Parts: sequence; structure tokens; C-alpha cells
Amino acid sequence: MGIDGVHEQAERLRQGLSHIFAGQPELIDAMLATLYSGGHILLEGVPGVGKTLLAKALARLLGAEFRRIQFTPDLMPSDILGTEVYQMDTRRFEFREGPIFTTILLADEINRTPPKTQAALLEVMEERTVSLGGQTRHLPPLFTVLATQNPIEYEGTYPLPEAQVDRFMVKLLIDYPNEEDDLVILEHYNHNRDLHREVMEQLQPVTSPEEVIGARQTVQAVTASQDILAYIRAIVRTTRQHPQVQLGASPRGAIHLLLLSKAVAVMEGRDFVTPDDVKLVAPAVLRHRLLLTPEAQVAARTADQVLESVLGQVEVPR
Repeated sequence: MGIDGVHEQAERLRQGLSHIFAGQPELIDAMLATLYSGGHILLEGVPGVGKTLLAKALARLLGAEFRRIQFTPDLMPSDILGTEVYQMDTRRFEFREGPIFTTILLADEINRTPPKTQAALLEVMEERTVSLGGQTRHLPPLFTVLATQNPIEYEGTYPLPEAQVDRFMVKLLIDYPNEEDDLVILEHYNHNRDLHREVMEQLQPVTSPEEVIGARQTVQAVTASQDILAYIRAIVRTTRQHPQVQLGASPRGAIHLLLLSKAVAVMEGRDFVTPDDVKLVAPAVLRHRLLLTPEAQVAARTADQVLESVLGQVEVPR
């Protein structure tokens, strides 16, 4: 698939999602760019803003298998990955797949389960494989995790460990709809349009997992200039040296910043990355990788504010 083909495919997906999810086009673009980059998505937003709806709609538009796991304090790793069950008639163990064996996985309220269960996703997200019973089982090439968490509820939650957080390519913030979009949503339901039901019953695929894999190959073929690589390096290193940052962006963060910048360029119909592409995706890629100092946290500084300062310090290549 060529760059024009990816651009057209992305536009079809944009239009399909915008029919279901009102407003926030930059959020939709970031989700699609992450999909084209082969990454996983952490969605953060208060209850009722459409996180589950977005995940369902994306799976339907891709024509991909979708499963949802509701993370709870009593969830065990075997509830996610699967388990081996002894069969009396054959006197052998038989593997029963867990819900992880799908293409688009919604990990709902991922921070409500203990670290032991969260860790069950580490290998899966990095290698797209499940190792159990001495065997390694492969997941579909398009396997993508969309995890959700509530930013304001802390009681009964378990913060994600840094190793887990770092495996998410982006952390996307879903805000409340604006005044216009609130009215659009109400009009839908005023005319008896149940958007969740429409996602499952009426929304039709506009592409296929195989075509998205082809689009990924087009994105991977884009080569960024040395100036762009130096710009990304400077941004990442500045996060590590910033006085309000205790832990800066990892090398994986730098790689993800490059890959997502390439995807944005291709979605816009270009075969080259610009500094604006990098600046556009930097908050989504880096906000969850920065651990602020206690002083910065007491001063109510946010990762996005620190990143704005970082991007202001780094010289933009011309």
C-alpha cells in the first residue's frame, strides 16, 4: 500500500469514528497514528466520556475481533491469558485460551487489578506472545491493547508500574465534550439513537486487519532526516535533565516518538517527517513516561506543563 492509500484509509477511519464519537478530532488522529505505528494505547478519562465506545467502534471499522476485560481486584493472570485444564478422558492437559487471544483488546480500568495481574500483560504487549505450559502462542499481528483508567479515583486502585506504563506508546486524555458536542450527543439519544447498539449492529468495516498491516509497512519505510533524529534525541535528553523531572523519557520513548511522527506524516500524505509532526505527538508519547520531582508535584505541576517547557527549550531544526 502506498502513501496515498494510507491517507485514504485513515480518512475513512476518521469519518467512521467521527460518526460515533462527537468532537476531539486530535484524539482520533492520535489513536489511528498509534494503530499504524504498532503501539498500544492508554486512555485516561472520567467515566462516561466514551472510552469503551471508541474501542468498540475502532474494532468494527477494522473488521477485527474485539474483546473486553473488566479489570477487578480479584482478577487473576489466568483469567486473562488462559489456563491448562486436565482432561480425564484423554489424560492430557488442554489449553483453554483467555480473552487476551483477540485482535483489539479493551483492558477496562486496568489500574483496578493488582500488580501481579497487570504483569500478565507485559510479555503480551511487548512480544505479542503468550508463554504458558512450556509453549509460546502467538497473537494476531494487529493485536492492540486499549487500556482505560480513571484519573480521579484512587481508592481501590493500583498505580501501573513504570515497566507497564512504558509499554504504552501513548497516553491519550479524553476530555468532556464541548458545548456543541454535548448537544449533538443529546440529539442522538433524543431521536432514539443508541450509539453503543449502533456500533455493534450498524457500523460496517471500512478496511481490514491485513490492509492495516500493509499500511504499517508503508509507515516503517519512511526515513526521517538526521536533523529530525537529532531533534528527537534533544527532546528526550532534555526531559532527563529537566530540574522538575525525577525520571525522564526512556530510549523506548524516543523510538515511539519517532514511529508516531512517521505515522502522522503518512496519514497526512507525506513521505517525510517534519519538526511539527514531532511536536504534535510529543505530549501523547512522553506525558506518561515522566516522573516529576516531589517539589514539582507539590507545586501542582503536570507532565504536560513540563513538556511544554522542554519543547520551548529545544531548538527546532530548520
